Amino acid sequence: MSLATYIGTNVELPINDGLNDVVTIESCFSDERHRLNIQKHHFITPYVYEVSSDWGIEITEYMNKSRRKESKEKLLALCKLMDPYLTSGDFFELYSCWSCWIGEEAEEQERKLTLNIHYFDIDDIYMPEKTLVRIEK
Repeated sequence: MSLATYIGTNVELPINDGLNDVVTIESCFSDERHRLNIQKHHFITPYVYEVSSDWGIEITEYMNKSRRKESKEKLLALCKLMDPYLTSGDFFELYSCWSCWIGEEAEEQERKLTLNIHYFDIDDIYMPEKTLVRIEK
């Protein structure tokens, strides 16, 4: 079982673009069908990618401390990676769900969250799976 994290953007991104090996933009758990379902059911942006790592991005008080710390680092690294691709007023979307359950990517989202790419307190973030996150510049 794996937690997959997807991003949606208004710009095309290079595949295998990484930041210190914390996160990369490439397919790890998903195939095109999964990404199309994420786009159809959750994103309004035209380009969908998987954010690859050994585990997706999920931040809750119920997870083990090392995995929560790692997810926080991944979210910060992803924002740093995406910053040069966004112009003022633009955004990207983020969504995480379990990749082992066929069709879960089409299930209804449970939460929505909007963040500014430069101004949020990572220690105040609550982002369980099935949370649609809009990160604005």
